[in-house]
Amino acid sequence: MSKVTRRELAAALSTGALSASAVALAQVEPSADDELKAARAQLRENADQLDKFPLPMTAEPATTFRP
Repeated sequence: MSKVTRRELAAALSTGALSASAVALAQVEPSADDELKAARAQLRENADQLDKFPLPMTAEPATTFRP
């Protein structure tokens, strides 16, 4: 049975961490345009969900608008 020294263990762990971070960096991050499109789609979906519930005209807003 071969013993592994602390230095060898640290080197092996750091190599694994470096390769994992390289893989993470290699993944393409979404561009600002993609994020904007996703945000707009989410807003549309939320508005569609809210449109399913009737709201009477007598309902008061949660806030009071003051000039």
